[in-house]
Amino acid sequence: MNEEKVGTLYATFAYILWGFLPLYWKILEYVPAWEILAHRILWSFAFMMVFIFVIRRWHLFMTECRTLFTDWRTALGISAASIVISINWVTYIWAVNSERVLDASLGYYINPLISVLFGFIFLKERFSKLQWIAIVLALTGVGYMTYNFGDVPWAALLLAVSFAIYGLLKKIVNLNAIFGLAIETVIVLPVALIYIIHLEWVQVGAMSLSWTGVLLIGTGLATAIPLLLFAQGAKRIPLSLVGFLQYIAPTIMLLLGVFLFNEPFTSVHAITFTLIWIGLTLYTYERVKQLKQIAQVQK
Repeated sequence: MNEEKVGTLYATFAYILWGFLPLYWKILEYVPAWEILAHRILWSFAFMMVFIFVIRRWHLFMTECRTLFTDWRTALGISAASIVISINWVTYIWAVNSERVLDASLGYYINPLISVLFGFIFLKERFSKLQWIAIVLALTGVGYMTYNFGDVPWAALLLAVSFAIYGLLKKIVNLNAIFGLAIETVIVLPVALIYIIHLEWVQVGAMSLSWTGVLLIGTGLATAIPLLLFAQGAKRIPLSLVGFLQYIAPTIMLLLGVFLFNEPFTSVHAITFTLIWIGLTLYTYERVKQLKQIAQVQK
């Protein structure tokens, strides 16, 4: 099996796991979202430390840490990334456990277009008329939903914007995916630990020698495993293929929300999602065309 096929399998499996992640949060819906987040940070950190030690990359990890924190701009960037991804995580957990899986799906459909917009604003990237039309369609979809429901889908927008900011910061810092998660969790770990200790001290914490305790520890695996699979896949496949595969996760979320969790999918949802899907199709088509042109120039 060639490298691209292996990479496609890795990346596809990562997106499938991300798509089904709402099932895991639903099992823990009786635990407050902020407490789940704190445990997710703690056990992701623990898992990544063990993983880095097992693959014998500890010295490289320590070198990366020293390099990062000798430059205040880089340190500030990775610190901001750790805060932003924590906001993304807690919003996602809250959305799932508040019967807003459709909002989570909508957020991750919008995210690529928000990322493109950020590239234009902050990185001075330029894009075509088709890509502008794609962004306008997405914004029209969100505006249509807001107008008809009289309520801004803030969870979807917060997920999309926070992940776009996270991607922008990661692009600026340019950190290895494995080391990145480890360092990001290290930065927010003290706050997570203090919060967990406080909850246990006042005897309202969910951690115990029980199935709940096992599930809370498992949040580390649920976070790290898809990321590690994606990191292995992304380095083996073209960016255009990553662009196609990324829609697997929100599509699974959408199907779970409608058919398993019985969330209402109204005509307003249908029009909103359709506008965004058309926008994504136009954006993906244009992006693939651009990548082909770049490849031809480089030959």
